[in-house]
Amino acid sequence: MSEIIHWADVIADRILRMKDRVRIATGITPSGHIHLGNLREMLTADAVRRAIEDKGGKAEIVYIADTFDPLRKRYPFLPEEYENYVGMPLSRIPDPEGCHDSYAEHFLQPFLESLDILGIPVTLKEAHRMYESGEYREMTVKSLENRDRIAEILREVSGREVEEGWSPFMPLCKNCGRINSARVTGFDGKKVSYRCDCGYEGENDITEGKLVWRVDWPARWGILGIDVEPFGKDHAAAGGSYDSGKRIAREVFGIEPPFPIVYEWIHLKGKGAMKSSKGIVVPVREMVEVLPPEIVRYIIIRSKPERHIEFDPGIGLLDMIDEFEDAYRKGDRSVELSLVGDVTYSDVPFRHLIVVGQIAEWDVDRVLEILARNGHDINDELRRDVERRLKYARAWLEKYAPDNLKFRVKSRDEITSEFSEEERRFLRAFAEKLEEGMSAERIHKLVYDVAGEVGIKPAKAFQAIYKAILDTKHGPRAGYFLQSLGVGFVKKRFAEI
Repeated sequence: MSEIIHWADVIADRILRMKDRVRIATGITPSGHIHLGNLREMLTADAVRRAIEDKGGKAEIVYIADTFDPLRKRYPFLPEEYENYVGMPLSRIPDPEGCHDSYAEHFLQPFLESLDILGIPVTLKEAHRMYESGEYREMTVKSLENRDRIAEILREVSGREVEEGWSPFMPLCKNCGRINSARVTGFDGKKVSYRCDCGYEGENDITEGKLVWRVDWPARWGILGIDVEPFGKDHAAAGGSYDSGKRIAREVFGIEPPFPIVYEWIHLKGKGAMKSSKGIVVPVREMVEVLPPEIVRYIIIRSKPERHIEFDPGIGLLDMIDEFEDAYRKGDRSVELSLVGDVTYSDVPFRHLIVVGQIAEWDVDRVLEILARNGHDINDELRRDVERRLKYARAWLEKYAPDNLKFRVKSRDEITSEFSEEERRFLRAFAEKLEEGMSAERIHKLVYDVAGEVGIKPAKAFQAIYKAILDTKHGPRAGYFLQSLGVGFVKKRFAEI
């Protein structure tokens, strides 16, 4: 175990001083692909849940899917006809790809599947069902009856005037189906009367509409009995929705606000903060297909919530996997909080699987043969680990790896590169000195030694090796690569050249 106390344990200790059974809330609007940035909220909650339970407490995560929110605009990934659905609740808009019952479900379902893969247990609450079933009824009545008090709180907290005729309730128009275009004109204790921009005037039961966000949030704290909630820094800003939510919770609903955990954004390297609306996303469902679940968790759990994360799915991710593997060997708490199920790592680095997998054309038995040649003890534990991670190595390589990491061992007939006499001289001399049982480090050093003896620059020597095997001027680190190919293969190929 690391001597540094993990941030999740610090937060868990503070929570447990208040109570030992807690409900942690998370909430995401399924308006587009639910991405790695959104996942930070879920994994922050889950790390704290695990830490609380490790210390003997009980914790449950409630995930509120904001399915009753309106479609704000036609996002770039939507067909033109979706202009017609702007303002309608996500739960009542058709799936843009026709594979689910609604727009909301289309983006929600893959995320829920990902949470299962990532080992994050949640109690799902869909906002549209909560409103339609009457779960919000009491809080909605309180909000409408205390409209003036809430308006005063919003003015005092935000410093902005609330427009005349403002209401905490947004009726769902029975004519146009929009939930953000009607103005409340009256409330008789049971029904809301309204006038919509589409010209329709009518009245709704209070289950036919929703509270505005700044009121909906504290209302759900009371409805669901929320004790803890992680949320983004935008909500935590001075005068923001948490500041107003705290006061509405206490002064209108008579409840205590939850313990806050504020987190920073995840940025996609070179593009900025992840946002579905701008198409800057790495969907969570895609991530769990490309990376082992413990790595996806570690990306977020390793950093304190208040630190922003710069996510590089290319070489930067490989460096972070190296870090994870090193931390695993040391028994690091971030790794402990990241593991899902009974996972054991062997001594085969992910980087090696990328090289060996390509040499063996992703055949597990051939991969194991190469690993045995490289000095690994092939036991059941290593076999299980390699079989599990090899598919991720292949998926990552195909999806995110830079081209210089991708290669294919060519047959002699496929080699079209030309070789100078000094390159041929180097290959002959190198093949003569290459011996069975040499370590990868020794083979790598041999390149420099032989290059010096035959009078060729090391860079040219390495190029000759890659040209002879891959028909390119670059490739994986030579020592491990040549050891993996096997001395017999390398000697034969260099002799043919």
